[in-house]
Amino acid sequence: MNDQTFAPVVYVLSDSAGDTGDSVVRAAAAQFYPVQVDIRRSSFIVDRSDVDKAIVDVVRDRAIILFTLVVPQLRDYVIELAVKHGIPYIDTLGPVISSLEKVIGQESRHKPGMIHELNEDYFRKVEAVEFAVKYDDGRDPMGVLKADIVLVGVSRTSKTPLSMYLAYKKFKVANVPLVPELKPPNELFTVSKRKIIGLTINPDKLNQIRKERLKALGLAGDANYANVNRIVSELEYSQRIIEKLGCHVIDVSTRAVEETASLIIDFMR
Repeated sequence: MNDQTFAPVVYVLSDSAGDTGDSVVRAAAAQFYPVQVDIRRSSFIVDRSDVDKAIVDVVRDRAIILFTLVVPQLRDYVIELAVKHGIPYIDTLGPVISSLEKVIGQESRHKPGMIHELNEDYFRKVEAVEFAVKYDDGRDPMGVLKADIVLVGVSRTSKTPLSMYLAYKKFKVANVPLVPELKPPNELFTVSKRKIIGLTINPDKLNQIRKERLKALGLAGDANYANVNRIVSELEYSQRIIEKLGCHVIDVSTRAVEETASLIIDFMR
């Protein structure tokens, strides 16, 4: 399907955090750009009741399942339910584990979460993800002072996805929306401009993105949120704030989240 508005839903079922499955789906989905894949996680699945709850959501959303479960009984149960409900599924680890068992001549431990050693590196990643959630969308201006990176820009410039992606790279990220009716937090003008990244976007591209967002929400595409004059006004306001901050600027008009994140990381280092 080449309809750019079509967004398939993939549920990642995992007996751990779901990072492995999420990464696999993202890597595969990148081959279908600009189609966006909606990835949703059902993490820390430990028994059949957890699988049952996840399957209810999968059936409701007519989604695909990708699972990274190491316990054979749970893998078999997921497959059983997927076949029963006609759900497309991908067993990511099962075939690999089976092949290794044959080659090594030893049964696997079937112990979940082995890839995540409880070391300092892992806890830093968890802390960064929690930070990104807590200080998303300018909820608390104190996040600006505590963050490694502060993202600023108008709505739909990928601030939240970038915050989460960078969090997986262990950066603490706060993001602040720039809206003409709202005064930016004073904290934004007290921190080093080196840790602030201004995100800009082409007006036509932003108009297209916002119309699709409204459509996804079941709202009229001609709402003020997607009005061209409103968008131009927001971008002009954003530009003035960014110039006042004197921060580094990245145009996200034609860039995937991964590419923008890579540019940010390179700049920070």
